[in-house]
Amino acid sequence: MTRLQPGDVFPTLNLVLSDGGTLQIPDALTGHFGVVLFYRGSWCPYCIAQLRAFERAHDDLEAIGTKVVALSVDDAATTAALVAKHRLRFPVGHSADATAVADATGAFVNAEPQHLQSTGFVLDPTGKVVVSVYSSGAIGRLVPEDVIGMIKYVRSQAA
Repeated sequence: MTRLQPGDVFPTLNLVLSDGGTLQIPDALTGHFGVVLFYRGSWCPYCIAQLRAFERAHDDLEAIGTKVVALSVDDAATTAALVAKHRLRFPVGHSADATAVADATGAFVNAEPQHLQSTGFVLDPTGKVVVSVYSSGAIGRLVPEDVIGMIKYVRSQAA
């Protein structure tokens, strides 16, 4: 299991979404900066705080051409309830195979109960990793203010 580094192409992950649809990343983010969040589950207060923060920043992220997607091992009903309760406007995947996701991305996995630890990636418009943030426990994760600042900086350097 190798952790993804800046410049690595993000691996293809197929997500089953809370609305019943599907999404393939990084393809669904092509042409935009992307934020990919793995969260521990709807039971994790730190994860809920992160998801809500990205929801509050939705318009600011959209203004700089950035899309957000999240994923956990939670089941369909739990994920749909989470999305509805917090009025999340970005796609949220469920029923992730923690081991397969970890093998593809290097995310840490909690053994019992099995779930992905908080992991976040910022992708460039071609699907390459700009930054990866791996946590081995409850804390340590991407925050929208940092993501917005970094994307603005990356764009200014490219100009």
